[in-house]
Amino acid sequence: MFEFTDQQIGQWLGQHLWPLFRIASFMMIVPVMGTQLVPGNLRLLLALLMTIAMVPTLPEVPQIDPLSITSMQIIIYQVLIGMALGFCVIFLFQLFVLAGQVIAMQMGLGFAAIIDPSNGISVTALSQVYLIMVTLVFLSMNGHLVMFELLYESFHMVPVSTAGIADVTWWMVASRISWMFAGALTIALPVVTSLFIVTISFGVMTRAAPQMNIFAIGFPLNIMFGLLVFWVSMAGILPPFTQFSEVTFEFMRTVLQAQVSP
Repeated sequence: MFEFTDQQIGQWLGQHLWPLFRIASFMMIVPVMGTQLVPGNLRLLLALLMTIAMVPTLPEVPQIDPLSITSMQIIIYQVLIGMALGFCVIFLFQLFVLAGQVIAMQMGLGFAAIIDPSNGISVTALSQVYLIMVTLVFLSMNGHLVMFELLYESFHMVPVSTAGIADVTWWMVASRISWMFAGALTIALPVVTSLFIVTISFGVMTRAAPQMNIFAIGFPLNIMFGLLVFWVSMAGILPPFTQFSEVTFEFMRTVLQAQVSP
């Protein structure tokens, strides 16, 4: 008859429970898997299966009572690490959503907002086009596999321990918002510049022919020209997306390295 001590049971629970919290928190907020289109039960099941597959190859966890205060602190740390990694990927997707918002506002299509079924928020139609395209390209390039690989590497770079979250880690993740705005401006700049030239042209036409109703003519032409430039710019979206994806995954490794460094 098999007999297990309390210490062995606690070690077994900690070996599976603490990695589960990091993986589950990552799965709950990361794009594609963490959207409202994927039920919460399915996300939890995927996290559980990933935990069972990863645990045999993960470093040993501290021998701490799973019901102690120290164990609760470890759980909080694992949740925060998983959320930090998930937010890094979210910034990549929201970069293109923000670019669509900027383009739509310049075109006059800011009122053409629809409900994003994946996030449950109202976004412009151009942002939804960008989001669908980026999601399909991300999956076709096996970006989700790279994402899970980085999650697995995080357990070796930042093992489960009682160590807290470094302040520099929070600052790096928070300052990533500025990178998102800069990247969105880079994507939207060709269309915004073209629309700016069109607006200047309408201004010249108004000065040359004051009797012309520039609002009745300029508004539909601005939308049509903006959609044309947006359609042309879609052909060159793959190289920037590849570059932004590589920068995002490298930034995730940098965040983990900053957590390891004193």
